[in-house]
Amino acid sequence: MNDAVETYPVVLLIEQALSASDAVQVRSLHESLDQSVTYHALLPLEDAAARIEASLGSLGSGEVLAGPAIAMRETDLEALRRDCATESQQALTDTLAALTAAGVTATGEIVADPPIDALVAAVQQLDAREAIILTRPHVVAEFFGLDWSSRARRKIGVPILHLIEHENFDEQAGAGEGISGL
Repeated sequence: MNDAVETYPVVLLIEQALSASDAVQVRSLHESLDQSVTYHALLPLEDAAARIEASLGSLGSGEVLAGPAIAMRETDLEALRRDCATESQQALTDTLAALTAAGVTATGEIVADPPIDALVAAVQQLDAREAIILTRPHVVAEFFGLDWSSRARRKIGVPILHLIEHENFDEQAGAGEGISGL
């Protein structure tokens, strides 16, 4: 008989740094398991080009015609990319610290691949038993089934739980049940 404790790997796909309460909630989902739970957090690298596009999209219509060419010349894209990488690394560091403080074993990485592709790869590589997607609310994307959870359900054969970051279970839709599916 093998007395070794089986590991229960869980992959977390996050949009932003988890708070201490997020980490405690994630840990609470697995407290009743006899297995040793390990978490692997994936944080997509913020895209500098998308940040520029978003800022240009907020300009008024009169500014849009003359604005983009001027704005692109004035923007140091490489500095913005470094800033995005630094912010992403800090968010991952904060997340791993929050998970560790919550009493769990956690690793993580910043991913440049599309988030769902990175999630699928991590679930396969780690032989994960489940995936948890933690996001800010995205009502429009969820309505049209374009959110990470809906897209992941179509590609992954493990249970998926979608939680809203920085909200406790009682504040989540469905009185704390989140959105789950296989």
